[in-house]
Amino acid sequence: MPKPDKKVDIVRAALELIAENGFHGAPMALIAEQAGVGAGTIYRYFANKDVMIATLFRELEDRLNAAILDGYETGTPIRERFLHVGATVLHYFIDNPTDFRFLEQFINSPYGAAHRRDKLLGTQEGCDVFKELFEDGIAQQVMKDFPLVILFDLAFGPLLALGRDHILGFVSLDDTLIERAIEACWDGVGR
Repeated sequence: MPKPDKKVDIVRAALELIAENGFHGAPMALIAEQAGVGAGTIYRYFANKDVMIATLFRELEDRLNAAILDGYETGTPIRERFLHVGATVLHYFIDNPTDFRFLEQFINSPYGAAHRRDKLLGTQEGCDVFKELFEDGIAQQVMKDFPLVILFDLAFGPLLALGRDHILGFVSLDDTLIERAIEACWDGVGR
Protein backbone atom coordinates (compact mmCIF):
# COMPACT_ATOMS: atom_id res chain seq x y z
CA MET A 1 0.00 0.00 0.00
CA PRO A 2 1.50 3.39 -0.98
CA LYS A 3 2.11 6.02 1.68
CA PRO A 4 -0.78 8.52 2.08
CA ASP A 5 1.54 11.52 1.79
CA LYS A 6 2.35 10.46 -1.79
CA LYS A 7 -1.29 11.00 -2.73
CA VAL A 8 -1.17 14.46 -1.14
CA ASP A 9 1.99 15.24 -3.13
CA ILE A 10 0.36 14.02 -6.35
CA VAL A 11 -2.81 16.04 -5.75
CA ARG A 12 -0.81 19.17 -4.93
CA ALA A 13 1.39 18.77 -8.02
CA ALA A 14 -1.60 18.11 -10.28
CA LEU A 15 -3.46 21.11 -8.91
CA GLU A 16 -0.50 23.43 -9.37
CA LEU A 17 0.42 22.20 -12.84
CA ILE A 18 -3.16 22.20 -14.15
CA ALA A 19 -3.82 25.65 -12.67
CA GLU A 20 -0.68 26.98 -14.32
CA ASN A 21 -0.60 25.08 -17.63
CA GLY A 22 -4.11 23.76 -18.25
CA PHE A 23 -5.23 20.16 -18.53
CA HIS A 24 -3.27 19.38 -21.68
CA GLY A 25 -0.16 21.15 -20.36
CA ALA A 26 -0.01 18.88 -17.33
CA PRO A 27 0.76 15.35 -18.54
CA MET A 28 0.84 12.57 -15.97
CA ALA A 29 4.63 12.23 -16.35
CA LEU A 30 5.12 15.90 -15.41
CA ILE A 31 2.72 15.58 -12.48
CA ALA A 32 4.67 12.53 -11.26
CA GLU A 33 7.97 14.37 -11.64
CA GLN A 34 6.77 17.41 -9.69
CA ALA A 35 5.26 15.15 -7.00
CA GLY A 36 8.54 13.25 -6.71
CA VAL A 37 6.99 9.89 -7.53
CA GLY A 38 7.20 7.41 -10.37
CA ALA A 39 4.58 7.83 -13.10
CA GLY A 40 3.09 4.45 -12.23
CA THR A 41 2.49 5.57 -8.64
CA ILE A 42 -0.24 7.97 -9.78
CA TYR A 43 -2.22 5.03 -11.13
CA ARG A 44 -2.33 3.46 -7.66
CA TYR A 45 -4.56 6.37 -6.64
CA PHE A 46 -6.30 7.35 -9.89
CA ALA A 47 -7.41 5.07 -12.72
CA ASN A 48 -6.60 7.77 -15.29
CA LYS A 49 -6.21 11.51 -15.71
CA ASP A 50 -9.95 12.09 -16.09
CA VAL A 51 -10.58 10.44 -12.72
CA MET A 52 -7.81 12.53 -11.15
CA ILE A 53 -9.27 15.76 -12.56
CA ALA A 54 -12.77 14.88 -11.35
CA THR A 55 -11.41 14.00 -7.91
CA LEU A 56 -9.49 17.27 -7.68
CA PHE A 57 -12.62 19.19 -8.64
CA ARG A 58 -14.76 17.42 -6.03
CA GLU A 59 -12.17 18.13 -3.32
CA LEU A 60 -12.04 21.83 -4.23
CA GLU A 61 -15.81 22.04 -4.52
CA ASP A 62 -16.13 20.48 -1.06
CA ARG A 63 -13.68 23.02 0.38
CA LEU A 64 -15.52 25.93 -1.22
CA ASN A 65 -18.91 24.59 -0.08
CA ALA A 66 -17.59 24.21 3.48
CA ALA A 67 -16.42 27.83 3.43
CA ILE A 68 -19.79 29.01 2.10
CA LEU A 69 -21.76 27.03 4.67
CA ASP A 70 -19.67 28.43 7.54
CA GLY A 71 -21.97 31.13 8.87
CA TYR A 72 -24.64 30.58 6.22
CA GLU A 73 -28.11 30.69 7.76
CA THR A 74 -30.98 29.41 5.63
CA GLY A 75 -33.50 31.31 7.76
CA THR A 76 -32.04 34.75 7.05
CA PRO A 77 -33.37 36.99 4.27
CA ILE A 78 -32.34 36.11 0.71
CA ARG A 79 -30.33 39.31 0.29
CA GLU A 80 -28.24 38.57 3.40
CA ARG A 81 -27.61 35.01 2.23
CA PHE A 82 -26.63 36.31 -1.20
CA LEU A 83 -24.18 38.81 0.28
CA HIS A 84 -22.68 36.08 2.48
CA VAL A 85 -22.23 33.69 -0.43
CA GLY A 86 -20.77 36.36 -2.70
CA ALA A 87 -18.29 37.60 -0.10
CA THR A 88 -17.27 34.06 0.85
CA VAL A 89 -16.72 33.00 -2.75
CA LEU A 90 -14.66 36.08 -3.59
CA HIS A 91 -12.55 35.88 -0.42
CA TYR A 92 -11.97 32.15 -0.97
CA PHE A 93 -10.71 32.75 -4.49
CA ILE A 94 -8.49 35.65 -3.44
CA ASP A 95 -7.03 33.55 -0.62
CA ASN A 96 -6.65 30.43 -2.81
CA PRO A 97 -5.56 31.58 -6.28
CA THR A 98 -4.38 28.12 -7.36
CA ASP A 99 -7.77 26.66 -6.49
CA PHE A 100 -9.42 29.49 -8.41
CA ARG A 101 -7.34 28.93 -11.54
CA PHE A 102 -8.04 25.19 -11.47
CA LEU A 103 -11.78 25.68 -10.88
CA GLU A 104 -12.01 28.30 -13.61
CA GLN A 105 -10.38 25.94 -16.11
CA PHE A 106 -12.57 23.06 -15.00
CA ILE A 107 -15.83 25.03 -15.26
CA ASN A 108 -14.88 26.28 -18.74
CA SER A 109 -13.98 22.81 -20.01
CA PRO A 110 -16.12 19.90 -21.21
CA TYR A 111 -15.73 18.44 -17.68
CA GLY A 112 -17.28 21.56 -16.18
CA ALA A 113 -20.00 21.90 -18.79
CA ALA A 114 -21.32 18.44 -17.91
CA HIS A 115 -21.07 19.21 -14.19
CA ARG A 116 -22.91 22.53 -14.49
CA ARG A 117 -25.61 20.95 -16.64
CA ASP A 118 -26.20 18.27 -13.99
CA LYS A 119 -26.35 20.84 -11.18
CA LEU A 120 -28.50 23.41 -12.96
CA LEU A 121 -30.92 20.86 -14.36
CA GLY A 122 -31.22 19.13 -11.02
CA THR A 123 -29.86 15.70 -11.92
CA GLN A 124 -26.98 15.90 -9.43
CA GLU A 125 -27.44 15.39 -5.71
CA GLY A 126 -25.57 17.14 -2.96
CA CYS A 127 -24.89 20.58 -1.57
CA ASP A 128 -25.95 23.34 -3.90
CA VAL A 129 -26.37 26.56 -1.99
CA PHE A 130 -26.53 28.56 -5.23
CA LYS A 131 -29.47 26.68 -6.67
CA GLU A 132 -31.36 26.76 -3.37
CA LEU A 133 -30.65 30.47 -2.94
CA PHE A 134 -31.91 31.35 -6.42
CA GLU A 135 -34.98 29.12 -6.18
CA ASP A 136 -35.86 30.65 -2.80
CA GLY A 137 -35.28 34.15 -4.17
CA ILE A 138 -37.59 33.57 -7.12
CA ALA A 139 -40.25 31.91 -4.94
CA GLN A 140 -40.16 34.82 -2.48
CA GLN A 141 -40.23 37.27 -5.40
CA VAL A 142 -37.12 39.10 -4.21
CA MET A 143 -35.09 37.96 -7.22
CA LYS A 144 -35.84 38.41 -10.87
CA ASP A 145 -37.64 35.49 -12.47
CA PHE A 146 -34.91 34.25 -14.79
CA PRO A 147 -33.67 30.74 -15.50
CA LEU A 148 -31.11 29.67 -12.89
CA VAL A 149 -28.19 29.84 -15.30
CA ILE A 150 -28.93 33.50 -16.07
CA LEU A 151 -29.22 34.35 -12.37
CA PHE A 152 -25.92 32.59 -11.69
CA ASP A 153 -24.20 34.39 -14.56
CA LEU A 154 -25.56 37.80 -13.55
CA ALA A 155 -24.73 37.26 -9.90
CA PHE A 156 -21.44 35.41 -9.89
CA GLY A 157 -19.99 35.98 -13.36
CA PRO A 158 -18.82 39.47 -12.38
CA LEU A 159 -17.43 38.20 -9.07
CA LEU A 160 -15.42 35.51 -10.84
CA ALA A 161 -14.05 38.14 -13.21
CA LEU A 162 -13.16 40.34 -10.22
CA GLY A 163 -11.41 37.45 -8.51
CA ARG A 164 -9.42 36.77 -11.68
CA ASP A 165 -8.51 40.45 -12.07
CA HIS A 166 -7.39 40.65 -8.43
CA ILE A 167 -5.25 37.53 -8.79
CA LEU A 168 -3.71 38.91 -12.00
CA GLY A 169 -2.98 42.24 -10.30
CA PHE A 170 -5.35 44.41 -12.38
CA VAL A 171 -7.26 45.52 -9.28
CA SER A 172 -6.59 45.33 -5.57
CA LEU A 173 -9.77 44.37 -3.78
CA ASP A 174 -10.28 45.35 -0.18
CA ASP A 175 -13.32 44.61 1.98
CA THR A 176 -15.06 47.85 0.92
CA LEU A 177 -14.68 47.15 -2.81
CA ILE A 178 -15.73 43.55 -2.32
CA GLU A 179 -18.86 44.62 -0.46
CA ARG A 180 -19.73 47.23 -3.10
CA ALA A 181 -19.19 44.75 -5.93
CA ILE A 182 -21.43 42.15 -4.31
CA GLU A 183 -24.10 44.82 -3.75
CA ALA A 184 -23.89 45.66 -7.46
CA CYS A 185 -24.35 41.97 -8.32
CA TRP A 186 -27.38 41.87 -6.03
CA ASP A 187 -28.77 44.86 -7.96
CA GLY A 188 -28.48 42.73 -11.09
CA VAL A 189 -30.59 39.87 -9.75
CA GLY A 190 -32.74 41.46 -7.05
CA ARG A 191 -36.18 42.94 -7.66
